[in-house]
Amino acid sequence: MDEICTEALKSWRNLNAVIALLNEKQVSEMIVHEMANGQRDTFLTRLHQRYTAVRTARERAELLLGKKFVV
Repeated sequence: MDEICTEALKSWRNLNAVIALLNEKQVSEMIVHEMANGQRDTFLTRLHQRYTAVRTARERAELLLGKKFVV
């Protein structure tokens, strides 16, 4: 997990300041870290919301470009 992600998990304010800039891999790593260490429901919920939004955007782009779609 990179420094931006580590700092983001230190407070709700930090998380909200950078969450829109995070990619799928970063958010996934943050979810794993939070599940193992913090287990804060609000953080996990917000991270999952971002993860599904980024994943959906990627999958939609793959569909529209005719790439293989994996369910």
